[in-house]
Amino acid sequence: MKYYIIAGEASGDLHGSNLIKQLKIQDPTAQIQCWGGNLMEAAGAHLVKHYRELAFMGFSEVIKNLPTILGNLSFCKKDIAAFQPDVLILIDYPGFNLRIAEWAKQQGFKVVYYIAPQVWAWKANRVKKMKQCIDLMLCILPFEKNYFKEQWNWEVDYVGHPLIEVIELFKLTHPSEPKPIVALLPGSRKQEIAKKLPIMLSVAPHFPQYEFVVAKAPGQEDAFYEPFLEGQTNVRVVKDSTYALLMQSSAALVTSGTATLETALFGVPEVVCYKGSNISYQIAKRLVKIKFISLVNLIMDKEIVKELIQDELNTHNLVRELNLLLNNTNQQENLKMEYSKLYQLLSAGGHASKNATSLIMNFLKK
Repeated sequence: MKYYIIAGEASGDLHGSNLIKQLKIQDPTAQIQCWGGNLMEAAGAHLVKHYRELAFMGFSEVIKNLPTILGNLSFCKKDIAAFQPDVLILIDYPGFNLRIAEWAKQQGFKVVYYIAPQVWAWKANRVKKMKQCIDLMLCILPFEKNYFKEQWNWEVDYVGHPLIEVIELFKLTHPSEPKPIVALLPGSRKQEIAKKLPIMLSVAPHFPQYEFVVAKAPGQEDAFYEPFLEGQTNVRVVKDSTYALLMQSSAALVTSGTATLETALFGVPEVVCYKGSNISYQIAKRLVKIKFISLVNLIMDKEIVKELIQDELNTHNLVRELNLLLNNTNQQENLKMEYSKLYQLLSAGGHASKNATSLIMNFLKK
């Protein structure tokens, strides 16, 4: 079988790599072409384009880079047509992947979507078109199956969350050594790092007894971070070691996104940080229909971790919240209990990449 897989971000590269490993197990002769990153390439796929060339964040940034995005779409369609896959597997990254899904369906390709677009948050009107052009929808959040069934009469499959298998494996092979460390996870795109990292770093002088460690994004060059770190004394950086860092951390300041869930699954107390360009934020505020921005709070349907959004994300508020996480025993115990519930809820779905691969195989046999 020939598989064409598209992931547009670091998290998609991670989950795509585990899916590729399972595809190779269940279909040893698989030919796999992909858009993704180093992990997908290492898992055995031929990498066509790296996600570094695809990552644009926010409304204003997308508009500014529109010619590049349109060029990528055109190139992608030509490459799929030349490869002629038995199935197209799209991983998250909806702005790009849903356009490819619509085109691919028109061309007669089978379309699988792994990690459903978060249409329950915004752009719910996408679902009508998604139902028409996606043959098999694989969800990773427990509430999504009911959402699609109840709101849209669409039978989708819940496969479990892929982070569970990744983190369980990491914990088995790495010792946990909590130290006086605060992890800083400022995101993976240049725009978001530039917005949030200076504010995160402004907290470091208030906690001289702690070491603040910045986790560099896999897609960014070392030189990009250097200007932010000038003059800092209790700060250092690590690269390609985010999970090892979380295993050692007493607390974390985390940009919204997958990292908030990763941090919680490692049991690290966290503050969730979000700050975008003012234009992007004002537009998003009017469009997004969710109570929370972090996956932790969304899945648990209540505020488990503190979210500091836009103007609330400042040095004063961050110092206050971090102080609670590091020094308030009640806060620590309550968070530990809620994290345990979260882990149990997501573990109940099973091995996501194995489940997803089995469903894809059964779909292709029909």
